[in-house]
Amino acid sequence: MSATSATGDTGGSGGRDRDTEGRARNARPRDGLGRPLPYGADGVERQPEGVVRTPAETVAEAQTLLAAGKPFHAHEVFEDAWKSGPDTERALWRGMAQLAVGLTHAARGNVTGGARLLRRGAGAIEEWSTTAGRPRPHGLHPAELAAWARELAAEVEQGGTAIDAGKRAPNLTGPTP
Repeated sequence: MSATSATGDTGGSGGRDRDTEGRARNARPRDGLGRPLPYGADGVERQPEGVVRTPAETVAEAQTLLAAGKPFHAHEVFEDAWKSGPDTERALWRGMAQLAVGLTHAARGNVTGGARLLRRGAGAIEEWSTTAGRPRPHGLHPAELAAWARELAAEVEQGGTAIDAGKRAPNLTGPTP
């Protein structure tokens, strides 16, 4: 059960959405790219926050979401891994989250932000892989993902328009399109 009412008002907070601990939480429905919709609109179900998954579960869940054109939701899955995983892997999962949010921005038409985050994520996962000496962590292919991200960043900058996130989603554990 949600900590906020259907209208998003938890009472006593001036209409601002808050969880049971009083932290600000936006209860507005969102579209498949994570953009807020008006209260009462049909949105895409959100990813639950703070879920602890195995690395294999993280990769599988994120891949399903990416293939469905929901990179914002995949970003949240990677963010959970980043926050709950071992310190030695935080940079890997943060880089994966940056790739997903870069794809999100590119799909929203934010050319500059999308390209910047795709490149930042590419650099982060390559650096982690090299430093950790793990070229295929958890079945991921950091070198191929980095190449995909840089190519997509260049394409987004050149085209200047939103892309289809589902059609441009990477294959996390194999060759990317």
